[in-house]
Amino acid sequence: MRAVVVESFGGPEVLVVRDLPPPVPDAGEVVVDVHAAGVNFPDLLVVGGTYQILPPLPFSPGKEVAGIVRELGAGVTGLHPGQRVVAQLEHGGYRECVAVPAAQVVPVPDGVDLVEAAASGLVELTAHFALVRRAGLRPGETVLVTGAGGGVGRAAVQIAKALGARVLAAVRPGARAVDDPADDPADHPGADHVLAVEPAQLRDRVRDLTGGRGADVVLESVGGDVFRAALRATAWEGRVVVIGFASGAIPEVKAGHLLVKNVSVLGLQVSDYRDREPAAVREVLEQLLRWHADGTLRTRVAGTHRFEDAARALDAVRVGGTGGRIVLTP
Repeated sequence: MRAVVVESFGGPEVLVVRDLPPPVPDAGEVVVDVHAAGVNFPDLLVVGGTYQILPPLPFSPGKEVAGIVRELGAGVTGLHPGQRVVAQLEHGGYRECVAVPAAQVVPVPDGVDLVEAAASGLVELTAHFALVRRAGLRPGETVLVTGAGGGVGRAAVQIAKALGARVLAAVRPGARAVDDPADDPADHPGADHVLAVEPAQLRDRVRDLTGGRGADVVLESVGGDVFRAALRATAWEGRVVVIGFASGAIPEVKAGHLLVKNVSVLGLQVSDYRDREPAAVREVLEQLLRWHADGTLRTRVAGTHRFEDAARALDAVRVGGTGGRIVLTP
């Protein structure tokens, strides 16, 4: 079995391909032949040794896979060999074959491509849990999504729209702003307005589009000046969900801003739900896959790479601007 392995922490260049013994399932586990593995920004942090949860060396990165069930461990029910599935895991996805707890394995509906399924799970779970579980989004509310050109951002825009929200998608300055995305729905499907503005302009732009009210819910993944601007763009009793710091700048919150407008700032680490409430994660993932099957959600795959090109795939995620998701295919 071929696997992409990290033998010492560092940049994407530390990745090597090794031959390893195939896994044997323990009780309650499922062995999956991997057809596609999603490449995510947290994989960079794991490889670099800076993520909050680090496996012992050597290990394979990769937090989501799609493939075919090869073998079931003792006690596993509801799945069968030959079945198309997706799986969420803490690490180990960059392998030709993985063993995963059955609770983290979900069947893929007919009509949903395995590459698309592998590219969708983690970013869409993050967006859904941020909007529903943490922010308590209600239909008719306005959602501001920062970093809307990234994987989680694109997923959040579509999911917020599917949940009945009005969606403002904030992208990096220099990107083309589209006030009527129906003119070019491939750019940011689900967005009512796409904002390509500097952080200093964000609050005024959001207030202009909301009649001075601001955004009821903010999904913030950038940090730094963008976080501070998004907080100022939040409505009275608004909720800001922090899901990452793509800029590398972790902001501090001035409590006075929260008090003046009764604003809530919430955090999300979605893998905690995978470990603490696997049934809840499974339920959400099943809903997301149904939305893919009926066309409500679409994932743009910007490129697929072989295992030997895993370093280049991770570097593309690091640089950003890919215009879609990156996937490894054994």
